[in-house]
Amino acid sequence: MGAVSAGKPSSLIFDAFTQYAQALGLAFQVVDDILDVTSDSATLGKTAGKDAAADKPTYVSLMGLAQAEQLANKLYAESLAALDASGLNTTATAALRALATQVVQRKN
Repeated sequence: MGAVSAGKPSSLIFDAFTQYAQALGLAFQVVDDILDVTSDSATLGKTAGKDAAADKPTYVSLMGLAQAEQLANKLYAESLAALDASGLNTTATAALRALATQVVQRKN
């Protein structure tokens, strides 16, 4: 959305940003599932373990904690690789890189 708002992006940039968004969006969900089982309610700001109590399928319940963590890291790497593929320099993508890091390393 930001690339489109800034003007007509090249197809290379648009495709790279689409890949970034897809990887980062999925990483957000995987990390959310991980935090649901590894954090406490006070840290999360919501009831920890709520997904398991509701018998909700999550990445952790389907893959296990270690594999879910590996997937989150893989998706993080994919999001950064997508930014690299955009052809933009790291200064131009610094905020998006910081966002990806925050999503994967967040504690709540």
